[in-house]
Amino acid sequence: MDASISYLIQILNGVQYGFLLFLVASGLTLVFGIMGVVNLAHGAFYMVGAYLAFWLSTVTGSFALAILIGVPISVLLGLVVERIGFTHLYHRDHLYQVLFTFGLILVIGELRAILWGNDVHGVAVPPLLSGSVALTETQSYPIYRLFISVACLAAAVVLAAVIKTTRLGMMIRASATNREMVQVLGLNVDRLFMVVFGLGIGLAAFAGMIAAPVSSVHPGMGDEILIVSFVVVVIGGVGSIMGAFWGAMLIGLADTFGAVLLPGAGGAVVYALMALVLAWRPNGLFAGR
Repeated sequence: MDASISYLIQILNGVQYGFLLFLVASGLTLVFGIMGVVNLAHGAFYMVGAYLAFWLSTVTGSFALAILIGVPISVLLGLVVERIGFTHLYHRDHLYQVLFTFGLILVIGELRAILWGNDVHGVAVPPLLSGSVALTETQSYPIYRLFISVACLAAAVVLAAVIKTTRLGMMIRASATNREMVQVLGLNVDRLFMVVFGLGIGLAAFAGMIAAPVSSVHPGMGDEILIVSFVVVVIGGVGSIMGAFWGAMLIGLADTFGAVLLPGAGGAVVYALMALVLAWRPNGLFAGR
């Protein structure tokens, strides 16, 4: 019985991690699939979200208020970066985009060091969500981790509804299919790109904010999530939100059980899974969908 509960706990952990990866990877696949931009700085905005959660929750005394203030700040920051930098790179080679976003990582890192230093910080779990659900007499599961899964699932549902049922979603899907034709029909592609980039940054920052109470807030956290998120995008198929979701679920479970079952080589499980998927479907599981 205890062994079964232990596996259930790992499944819940894997799903929760997968949901977080989905929020980051969905923004990444939107930016790359719609705008054709390789944004290596995407993980840096995840880190910015976590630091904003730490700073704003300290200033306001409320984690919920920190999220309500921090997400708009992150989106606004993304819009400014897009207008200042990315708008000049849409028709450039990917090498220029890589160089610019790598430089952006360094700039964000220096600003982070100036504002918050290089220390490792923690964010307190909100009192309302600080308890745990008893699974057996000796094992329990934190309520906050369940909250993360619910919050990410809600964000995924809203994102899917926007993409599938709204005029903005229709324009995003059309631009992903044939950008030139959409532009010929009179759509303001520059404005659409700005909205898509801001949405992607907002998703990454939100993921960083809700992840902050269960992980330490530290300088290298953006680089860690970025690499795994690229794996998710590759497995799911570039430009596919559905692919990002199922790819994130696969990677979340593979990473969690890999660390449990193969402690010395847990990280290799993720890349082995990516290799197997690409050998079967070179364009990803849901390419073009």
